[in-house]
Amino acid sequence: MKQRLWIFLILLGTGIGAGLSSAKLPVPPATLKIMTYNVWNGFDWGKDTVRRENWIRWIKEKNPDVLALQELCGYNEEKLKADAAKWGHNYVKILKTEGYPTGLTSREPIMLKERATEGLWHGMLHGTTYGIDFFVVHLSPADADFRLREAEIIAEKVKGCKNEQYIILGDFNAHSPFDGELMEHHESLLKKYAKGTSDKHSNLRLGEFDYSVVSRFLALPTVDVSHKFIEISQRFTFPTPVLIGSYAKTMGEVTQNRERIDYILTSPRLAKSCTNVTIYNQGEAETFSDHYPLMAEFTLAPEK
Repeated sequence: MKQRLWIFLILLGTGIGAGLSSAKLPVPPATLKIMTYNVWNGFDWGKDTVRRENWIRWIKEKNPDVLALQELCGYNEEKLKADAAKWGHNYVKILKTEGYPTGLTSREPIMLKERATEGLWHGMLHGTTYGIDFFVVHLSPADADFRLREAEIIAEKVKGCKNEQYIILGDFNAHSPFDGELMEHHESLLKKYAKGTSDKHSNLRLGEFDYSVVSRFLALPTVDVSHKFIEISQRFTFPTPVLIGSYAKTMGEVTQNRERIDYILTSPRLAKSCTNVTIYNQGEAETFSDHYPLMAEFTLAPEK
C-alpha cells in the first residue's frame, strides 16, 4: 500500500499525476460576445478610409467573437475577409455584392444556410457558427407594411431552422413594444415620421408608431436581451452626430430624434445565458456610423 502511494506521489511530482488529476476538474464556462453594427454605406462605399481604419481598430479593441454587419456597400467577400482578419476573424460570409449587403464574421467556421433576397428590401443572411443559427437582417427603412411582410417571411425561416439556439440581429428599422412607454411621448420623432409619409410609403401605422414588426419576432418566441440590461432612456441606437451637416443640422436635432431600431433577439434558451448587453452610444462610437452598435455577452456551458 505504501509503495503504491509512493509511486502516485512521484507521478504527481513529475506532472503526469497532475495531468490525470486536472483532467477531472470542471472546465470553466466560456463567454461568447456577439455584436451587430450598421456601418453606414460601407464607409462611403470604401472612400472614407480614415473612418474605416479607426472603426477596425475599435472593433479589435471590443473583441467580439461574432460580428453581424449591415450596409456593407462596396464590399465583396474578399474585402470583408481582409478587414475581418484585422480584428481576429478568419471566417466571413456576405449576402451579396450589390446594394446594401449584410454580412457575418466569426472566429469559428461559418456554415452558410441561406442568402435570401426574394420579398425582402435588402435581404437576409443565415449562417451557423458556435452552434447558433444567426439571421442577419436589414429591414425596409421606408414602409411599415413592407417591414411586416419581411418579418413574416423571416419568422417562417427561423421556425424552420430546427435549432433551439438562434439569434435574429441587425437593423430592423422598427420599434419595440418594450420602448412604447418612451416612444409615446416622443412627439418630435413622430412628427418627423409623419413628414416622411407619402401615398406609397409610411413608417407609421394609422399615424402612430408601429410595434408590429418586432412583436412578430418576439412571438416566435425570441427575447429582446437589451430590455433586461439597459434602462429605457439609454437604449437608443440611432442617429449619431456624424449626420450633422447632412441629415441633421445640430446636435440638438440628433438628440431629439434618438430611437432604438437595432436589436439582438435571441431564442429563450440563449437568453437564459445572457449576462450583459452594451449599446455603445457614447464616446468614440459616435464617429464611425449613423448607427450605434450593440453587443451581448453569453456564458455558455463547456462541452462535456
